[in-house]
Amino acid sequence: MTSYLFSLLVLVSIAGIAALSLNLQWGLTGMVNFGLFGFYMLAAYVYAQVAASGASPWLALGAALALTGVAGALTSLISLRLADDYLAIVTLGFAECLRLVAIHEEWLTRGSLGIADIARPVTGDGAFLALCLAALLLSFGLLETIARSPLGRAARALRDDPLVAATAGKDVLWLRVKLFGIGAAVTGVAGALHASYYQYIDPTQFGPILTAYAFMGVIIGGRGSNRGVILSAFTVILLLEGTRFLNDHVGWLAPAQLAALRLMLIGVGLILALIYRPQGLVPEYRREVGLPDVRLPDGTAAADAARPGELAR
Repeated sequence: MTSYLFSLLVLVSIAGIAALSLNLQWGLTGMVNFGLFGFYMLAAYVYAQVAASGASPWLALGAALALTGVAGALTSLISLRLADDYLAIVTLGFAECLRLVAIHEEWLTRGSLGIADIARPVTGDGAFLALCLAALLLSFGLLETIARSPLGRAARALRDDPLVAATAGKDVLWLRVKLFGIGAAVTGVAGALHASYYQYIDPTQFGPILTAYAFMGVIIGGRGSNRGVILSAFTVILLLEGTRFLNDHVGWLAPAQLAALRLMLIGVGLILALIYRPQGLVPEYRREVGLPDVRLPDGTAAADAARPGELAR
């Protein structure tokens, strides 16, 4: 039971970090990133290769974070003037290219054989769990600080109406590059922790389903809400892991049927969440700003004068 709880909390931490990164890119800024699994995979392989070379796992973690951040910024830079739909296609294409490289370039990634015996930054399950939880809290703190800063307000303006953001003097193109790069770097933390947790990686561990789970986390938690994303990461992982025990209750089903039933239950859970909580478990906080109490020379409030129809009634 202790080992299962350890695994569950580690997976929640990794999934939470990945979902937080997507929440910055899509939830806060409005940039659709269907290639999240590519940046996740890139970080895992960078971490594994640097750690396998004999370097410190901490150096490997830093290298994974830095390279995924640079890769994210460059990907965004290449697709600067593309609309959201095309940006999604570019990121998906980038991720698929990385996956094909991981499969076929055996001299670099060992292909289907994978990379084994990946060192962890810390020894012991308890220390590694503490590292994952600390990484989750640091990621949350960083992204929550960004969300409440002028940069976060500019990101929301970019999401809601890029033209208005540009009219207000915001450098829309630079904002896209910077925020996408930060999000990719946070994804890199999740990918590196994935590699160090399993201590073995191969191309079959990475695919579009990882991106789908991250989108589930953001949608269920509440787009733009970091608190909701962490709560939904726990919910999604609990749903994914809990359905593994279906065999104890419906053992008469074949393995393929059990897998299909598991996916169906996950889909039903997502649909119910969209129906009953379309705004998410914890909706994004929006501060309402009212009009100042400015009086006209005749004593009429300016806010009332702006609504002549109401005064007529």
